[in-house]
Amino acid sequence: MSKKKVVIIDDEEDLCHLMKTYLSDLNYDVFLAYTLGSGLNLMSEVSPDVLFIDNNLPDGLGWEKMNYLMENYPNCKINLISAYRSKAPNEIPQERSIQILEKPLSLNVLKNYL
Repeated sequence: MSKKKVVIIDDEEDLCHLMKTYLSDLNYDVFLAYTLGSGLNLMSEVSPDVLFIDNNLPDGLGWEKMNYLMENYPNCKINLISAYRSKAPNEIPQERSIQILEKPLSLNVLKNYL
């Protein structure tokens, strides 16, 4: 059985590497991107099972790409992360399993969102 693939798009590189180490220990293949543009390119290359995407990225707002991501990666479990939960999108489709995680993240909480 192949490992599940996880993409993390966040400009906080230390957080990305912590998450990668933790998730790799749980037997996931983890791929990192630090900008929205590079993250969207990575998504098309990897086609992950799970996505963690920050909102405030250097080149745009990650959450504004939620509809694009849902349309193009319908089987991907999307996790929106940000230090500002109040900026959560108003319309998250009921049929999708989209979670919102507030920073700072706990590694124990992170495991529940896979």
